[in-house]
Amino acid sequence: MGVLNVTPDSFSDGGRFVDVSAALDHAERMIDAGAAIIDVGGESTRPGADPVSADEEMTRVVPIIEALIARGACVSVDTSKPEVIRAALAAGAHLVNDVRALQSPGALEAAASSSAAICLMHMQGTPASMQQGPTYHDVLAEVTGFLQGRVDACMAAGVGRDRLVIDPGFGFGKTLTHNLELLRGLPALAAATGVPLLVGLSRKSMLSALTGRAVNERLAGSLALAFAALDGGARIIRCHDVAETCDVVKVWAAVRGRGGMA
Repeated sequence: MGVLNVTPDSFSDGGRFVDVSAALDHAERMIDAGAAIIDVGGESTRPGADPVSADEEMTRVVPIIEALIARGACVSVDTSKPEVIRAALAAGAHLVNDVRALQSPGALEAAASSSAAICLMHMQGTPASMQQGPTYHDVLAEVTGFLQGRVDACMAAGVGRDRLVIDPGFGFGKTLTHNLELLRGLPALAAATGVPLLVGLSRKSMLSALTGRAVNERLAGSLALAFAALDGGARIIRCHDVAETCDVVKVWAAVRGRGGMA
């Protein structure tokens, strides 16, 4: 899954792709590099980010989604707002990727009324506050319990399990210790919920803590985390550096004897 942030303030690439032409060019490069899904986001969810209105978010993402669908791409929309979910699905989006796991009023109904896939992510707090001292008694158990609850809520709303994906939300209300515990616990998380795992670790701030590298110097660390996530059972890797991450998937698949994934 290639990241396409059409925002002025995302942590890694904010402002680079707010122009429609630049965004589409970047999406084409990611598809050519091997991205199976393009994840389009119109509101930054970095720590401390300010929210934007639904109208502004739709203005940012809908033209991009429409253009990518016209080009035959598989498109995900990274949003929590029911208005944006409905507009993105009407534009042809195939996947709703929600950091709030469809907890916003009306979001579950908006997604459930379609045939699109849904990714449910765990986040403690909100983007504005999530990294202000996150605490857990047992991070793996709590994240697993939350995500299982959201899977159950979706199924109760008529969403088939085969439409669901879960994301433990690395860096979304987690310390470095929490992130590492979750990474080690991915096999248990996948087994407990019975749905595929999406993992987004690309360029995350945990790599600053581990390596001391600035955000534009975290490629090697991101690739190491991608390999670890694949070993833990991740089936979708959300990333910025698509070509290099696809190489990791191919090498991992060969090493682990999973040639079909390459």
